[in-house]
Amino acid sequence: MAIRVAHIGTGNVGAMALRHLITDDRFELVACVVSNPEKVGKDAAALAGFDLPATGVVATDDLDALVATRPDCAVYCALAETRFFEAFGDIDRLLRAGINVVGTSPVTLMYPWGTLPDSMIDPVIATAKENGVSLFVNGVDPGFAGDVIPLALAGTCREVHQVRCLELADYGTYDGREVMVDVMGFGMRPDQTPMLLNPGVLKAAWGVTIHQLAQAFDIEITEIREQFERDWAEDSYDIAIGTIEAGTQSGLWFEVAGMAGDHQAIVVEHVTRTFEGQRPDWASPGQEGGSYRVEITGEPSYTVEICPTSADGDHNYAAILVGAGRVVNAIPAVVAAEPGLLTTLDLPLVTNPPLTTPS
Repeated sequence: MAIRVAHIGTGNVGAMALRHLITDDRFELVACVVSNPEKVGKDAAALAGFDLPATGVVATDDLDALVATRPDCAVYCALAETRFFEAFGDIDRLLRAGINVVGTSPVTLMYPWGTLPDSMIDPVIATAKENGVSLFVNGVDPGFAGDVIPLALAGTCREVHQVRCLELADYGTYDGREVMVDVMGFGMRPDQTPMLLNPGVLKAAWGVTIHQLAQAFDIEITEIREQFERDWAEDSYDIAIGTIEAGTQSGLWFEVAGMAGDHQAIVVEHVTRTFEGQRPDWASPGQEGGSYRVEITGEPSYTVEICPTSADGDHNYAAILVGAGRVVNAIPAVVAAEPGLLTTLDLPLVTNPPLTTPS
């Protein structure tokens, strides 16, 4: 019997997840919630971004209408970076209604211990257990590239001294303006500080990766350090979100390091460019456009490049598709799990449907 699912959010990641839900026989779509008034009343298939047969499920902006359909699971892909408490409230509403939730946000719920206070974590767990449901939040990074891959590689090692997870990407073709400008600071002047670069925000965003891997490796993180460097445009040029004016931010490097005493034990490093050849002194990806890299120093040591591609888009599209696929494919395991707040450490290896012949 198909799992009855509802979907929330049809932006870049949400549209991809929605397409997956519509075309995967394991699921029956029963509701779709959007925030854009122009999308209300449209069939979910039209919002998935491809020529799909109509589903008969029309989009609404009413979360209560979704709850009334009594889905087994809700897929939460609404933006949370700029509406954290609202997103938290949405998930609380779903759990209280006895609905399992998988999502790509809020990212801090991927592994909140050590990042959020217990006063925020404990009620989520209690609500899930009281209503007999589970919650799993993940994505690509934080997520798949910073938990599944390093854990799989480390499982072959006799000893591990350091784990480093890198995202190396050209975001020039990424059209998520709110994330690019408000969160990351592209197009901002030197006297403007984006959300991500306020003190402690990098630690909070990628602390979930640090703390989850520390739990898996049974080490104590004594401190999380963050550092960053912004690159500035010499001339004005256009990217997917608009014009990067001369003198404004055009690139970003940051590092978040989980320290075990004086040793960098678990490190997340990001290089975000907006044109090819920018800042050659920063690490470069293993494929044109972008990739993920996991480096393990130990016995044996590894450098593994993860190069997602897609027939439907470029490296940025493929990377988002990874995050959407990660949570959608987790639905059966989450629905079957014991109630509570789940992490990658709690779930079995998540797989996709049986292999099919490409059409």
